[in-house]
Amino acid sequence: MLAAKLYPKEDVGIATALLSRFDPIFDKFPSNPLNGIGIIWRETFIYSLPINNRIKMITRDTWIEVIRDFQERGLPELVERELEVDLKLPINRATIIMGPRRCGKTYYCFQLIKKLRRKNRYPLYVNLEDNRLSGATVGDLEQMLAIYYEMYPSEKEFYVFLDEVQNVPHWEGFVRRLLDDNVRVFITGSSSKLLSKEIASAMRGRSLSYIMLPFSFTEYLASKGIKVRRYMSLKEKSRLLNMLHEYLEWGGYPECILYPKGREKILKEIIDITIFRDVVERYGVKNIRVLRLLINALINSPEFSIHRFYNFLKSMGVKISKNTLYTYSECLEDIFFVFFLRRFSTSYREIEQTRPKVYLVDNGLLRINDISETRLLENLVFLELYRRCESTKKLFYYKTSDGKEVDFVICGEGVKQLIQVCYDISDYKTKERELKSLVRAAKELNCNNLLVITWDYEAKEEFKGREIKFTPLWRWLLKE
Repeated sequence: MLAAKLYPKEDVGIATALLSRFDPIFDKFPSNPLNGIGIIWRETFIYSLPINNRIKMITRDTWIEVIRDFQERGLPELVERELEVDLKLPINRATIIMGPRRCGKTYYCFQLIKKLRRKNRYPLYVNLEDNRLSGATVGDLEQMLAIYYEMYPSEKEFYVFLDEVQNVPHWEGFVRRLLDDNVRVFITGSSSKLLSKEIASAMRGRSLSYIMLPFSFTEYLASKGIKVRRYMSLKEKSRLLNMLHEYLEWGGYPECILYPKGREKILKEIIDITIFRDVVERYGVKNIRVLRLLINALINSPEFSIHRFYNFLKSMGVKISKNTLYTYSECLEDIFFVFFLRRFSTSYREIEQTRPKVYLVDNGLLRINDISETRLLENLVFLELYRRCESTKKLFYYKTSDGKEVDFVICGEGVKQLIQVCYDISDYKTKERELKSLVRAAKELNCNNLLVITWDYEAKEEFKGREIKFTPLWRWLLKE
């Protein structure tokens, strides 16, 4: 009613959008028994805005163009990702695809949309970074939905894909209303405005989150058109090992695989632009020099200690608090740039107090910093374990009572498996050292499932009364 009183008929929609945007502010004013102070403030505020400064609603014609443009466009050839997302959840929740920038989340949406198109479905996909949709409000999204229903009245089930939805203020209420109307909602993206973890939090338990990383080795092979046979010739195996070496060094970012000539520049850009933009803009980080030094330290440190890094900065005359350093490292973890693996213990307090091991989201980010193949191999194994465990909650490293280290401990109901990673097991002293650590940990943790992942050695051996399996990296990655 207020909008109708203040504006001519053609501007009522604009006024309504403005009112809804500022309602949370006006509602804080105390009520007047007769009219309500909040209403008076609303009227004063809206009426005082110059006509040229009013936020314009996205036109009906624009929405029709956006919807039809996507429906008519052919989707690109896609590498099938291994992530399995149920298109028809039996529960009323939104699906959120989380992960680092440039890992292929949007293209995964296209993969799901392709499946729906094969069933003659016409899902609504909207990229809210489209310049035609700049400044979109919840009111615009409501209009978009009404137009979509009008354009596809025969659809029995509605699927809505929202990319970069955080660009629309108060989008959460709109998505929750879609769920109440039994619309199947898919959300992707992580940006400097709102990280994907925060998207999950904003949905207040009405979502299911899935994590996507850069290509796994099997996805990498698929992108190259390589099919692995159960029985391979010497030539086929040599080709597979060459591909594995390439993947070990340069990782799985889709752009780097599709354009190998520019992969070094792409990887540097991911660090210098994408990572910094996410951390600096999103968290308001002011000490960029310290952030750069921290990233460099994490890349070059198999284990990381905030205390030691703090002392290092202090020796350079750099003033910063330990709490700030903890905040910076948590920011880098939030944007999926780095992972911190804790030491296994039966005490939660001890787990949190241990010095973590450091792993990066992609081997290419290590490769451009000249990191050794030994660490590249361990980082690759970690990423695959992370995919399989879907978090670090069941994944640890371990140090025995006499200080020997085991690279990975897989937990479930108790300790399920111990894994040691060793690039070359041919040296007797190296082999004995690795196996002693594994057997000692097996005794302390009461675990008999012992695995050593190597570059290309395969066997089953007994050592100090324990059976140990040796598996080549390629076979383990392919889950054979």
